[in-house]
Amino acid sequence: MNIAPHHRIYICFFLFAVSLGALLARMPDLQVALGVNKSELGLTLIGMAIGALISLTLSSPLITRFGARTTAFVTVLGTAAAFAIIPWIDQAPVVFCIFFAAGLLAGALEINLNVEIDRIEAQLGRSIMNRAHGFWSFGFFVTALIASVVRQAEISMQVHLAVTLAVVLVVGMIAISGIRNAPARAASHEAKPPLLALPTIGLLPLCIIGVAAFLVEGAGIDWSAIYMRDVFAVEPFIGGLGLTLFTFFMAMARLFVDPVVDRFGARAVAASLLILSGIGISAVWLAPHPYVALAGFALMGGGCSAVYPLAVSAAAQRTDRAAQVNVAALGQVTFIVFFLAPPLLGFIAEHAGIRTSYLICLPLVVYALFSVKALAPRRGSESAELAVAGSARIDHLPM
Repeated sequence: MNIAPHHRIYICFFLFAVSLGALLARMPDLQVALGVNKSELGLTLIGMAIGALISLTLSSPLITRFGARTTAFVTVLGTAAAFAIIPWIDQAPVVFCIFFAAGLLAGALEINLNVEIDRIEAQLGRSIMNRAHGFWSFGFFVTALIASVVRQAEISMQVHLAVTLAVVLVVGMIAISGIRNAPARAASHEAKPPLLALPTIGLLPLCIIGVAAFLVEGAGIDWSAIYMRDVFAVEPFIGGLGLTLFTFFMAMARLFVDPVVDRFGARAVAASLLILSGIGISAVWLAPHPYVALAGFALMGGGCSAVYPLAVSAAAQRTDRAAQVNVAALGQVTFIVFFLAPPLLGFIAEHAGIRTSYLICLPLVVYALFSVKALAPRRGSESAELAVAGSARIDHLPM
């Protein structure tokens, strides 16, 4: 099929989100099936976090060796298969092991897709990183809507995840089969990637930006419904609108922000989005009415949307090390926050109130504002040079 290279990567992001989102939507059912309490379920889910962190640290050499297409086949289809197996298991330790294996694949998937998008971005001479991550967000939004209908119809976890796997396999086989390794950026580092991918001093500002984005994302996705219930005692439909608005505005911003990045530069866009996040957090913290809080969640979703993808692009474009290594190092630090933020915010909410748990996000967002200088001010001479020197190669790419 005549699918553009970047569209194939978009599909991979979308399919991963659909398969993971389908499982996350059935967490209440999984808890009942395993017969565990919330704390024990949390410990079970940590298996994926551990696997992802190990993979983000160690998998770069394997990705370089096997290439983008093979890695995408194994990681995209492998994670979907792992998630589809989980509903059939009734032992928490076994589910932990499956989550661990899925985490290993997810970490490699994160590096592989982000590096490929960065390279294709260089070929095209325009930003597409945020749009790629927008398909990940949109996948979560779509699967959440489907899951609500599926659960209302009392369709079992086993059938739900099996059908999801079948869709991912069919669409994934078509999309991934045509993936070809995009050429590395001309200025990319050619040295052999090290075994361990650790952040450097120069990468730390990007890590701070990514951590701020993930902290806001964790606060919005994991705690919005509980916030609406505990603070305003609203009905379930209104309470769920916080998450719906958060994910919707995150997805829409990621899908359409790339032309804005091309025009105004990553620094200006990231700073503006972080300010929106800060306003949203403040609205949620001080909200006198549920609709003010809902507006705050919408601002938080749009505000944190493109911040992490912009940091990924900047990490991949650094020339001190191979792109895979810098992306992996950034992912390690930010994924720690992504997985540890929910229990941390929950601990604060339990002891200081759930409004306070949102307030603590604000200082890190402000700190990230002072780190945006690590991002490129705007797409510069590199893109212009690529557009002139490689116009024949770019013109034939399907759009």
